[in-house]
Amino acid sequence: MHNVDWKIECRNLGIILLLAGLVGWAVDLLPWFLFFASLTYIGWTLFQLQRVQSWLSQQTDTDPPESKGLWGDVLDGIYRLQRQGKEERSRLQAWVDYLQDSFASLDDGAVMIDKRGNIEWSNVAAEKLLGLRYPDDKSQQLVNLIRAPDFIRYFEGDDYSHSLLIESPHNNHYQLQINISYFGRGSRLLFARDVTENNRLQQMRKDFVANVSHELRTPLTVINGYLETLSDNIGNQGNVQNIDSNPNELRWRRAVDQMLGQSHRMEGLIKDLMALSKLESIPEDSKDQPIELEPMLQTIKEEVLAAFKGKRLIHLECDASLRLMGNSDELRSAFANLVMNAAKYSHHDGEITVRWFGDSQHCYLEVEDNGEGIDDIHLPRLTERFYRVDKSRSIETGGTGLGLAIVKHILLRHQAELKIKSTLGEGSTFTCEFPGMRALAQSHTA
Repeated sequence: MHNVDWKIECRNLGIILLLAGLVGWAVDLLPWFLFFASLTYIGWTLFQLQRVQSWLSQQTDTDPPESKGLWGDVLDGIYRLQRQGKEERSRLQAWVDYLQDSFASLDDGAVMIDKRGNIEWSNVAAEKLLGLRYPDDKSQQLVNLIRAPDFIRYFEGDDYSHSLLIESPHNNHYQLQINISYFGRGSRLLFARDVTENNRLQQMRKDFVANVSHELRTPLTVINGYLETLSDNIGNQGNVQNIDSNPNELRWRRAVDQMLGQSHRMEGLIKDLMALSKLESIPEDSKDQPIELEPMLQTIKEEVLAAFKGKRLIHLECDASLRLMGNSDELRSAFANLVMNAAKYSHHDGEITVRWFGDSQHCYLEVEDNGEGIDDIHLPRLTERFYRVDKSRSIETGGTGLGLAIVKHILLRHQAELKIKSTLGEGSTFTCEFPGMRALAQSHTA
């Protein structure tokens, strides 16, 4: 259709110029007639452009002015595009209204922020949790209204892979979890969730565990003392042959030994619970020291071999030039847990390899064994408290189910991460991945 209109328009222009040329030739004024004919066509074209401009400048949704030929088709095309644009805007506005209505009903505070950091919209919960009032605060800089230093660093840092836990700047009775994500062309969506009750329950749980563990420690120490005394007295009443010949003596000896074993196991559990509570409640120690890992790992190796009477083969591969900045006692506990676990769940003649090395970005403490291995379904939950892959096996080895939880918390206090790889029947590899900033070359500390 467009090609036909262009052809018609060109034909009309050709006819006008031809007629003007014939008349001008007849009266011997050919240039003048061609000039006035061209000027007339240009004037008519400008008139059509003025009508289009006047129509487009109107704010009301009116029909285009009547016209024929090419200009009529242009006006009809513009009108169709206007209607399509209006329908698209209405559809998008409906989606925006729907999303805003959905966010408005949330208990979490929701804030839409443009690419310049200005508030575009916020819901009612954002006023309760953050003190933002919509539409009064619309187009205001968010960081001018929320002045908490931790929040400003988080907002301007552009790293939103982790959430931020802060006290509400509007009401200090609220503890908030802040999550931010990008959408559109640089715009951001902020969610503020009230985690006050959850934090309170978590703290109550931690306090309960810590208090109960502390209260149980003293009576358990007394029970252990009496049981050890009974065990010694039964053993000293006569030689082993006399005990074996006396069923009553043998029965008491077995009962006391079982009670003593379970008492020691409970003592270990309480010790681990108190260690875990301490890690959770005490702030991170900023007095980190450079640690030479080779002597530490050598000591751990000797302790593990002594505990298993040398029935394991432990190989150490250490980069002696690489030190680790951290808390020596905490890290020793974590590494000993990993090596001890590898020994517990390895065969009698199993091999364990402990490696300490680094690269350009991280440093690693790796404990690899060729033991039983762990099914993939258990790997995500291994660091949960009291989680056991095989309950009967854990009881047999005397485990408390808290070792890897302790390791995880110690690593978190050192900005590190525990990574686990395992193949059932072939063995496991536990890797402590430390950030490069905690690695220290030997020459730097000399």
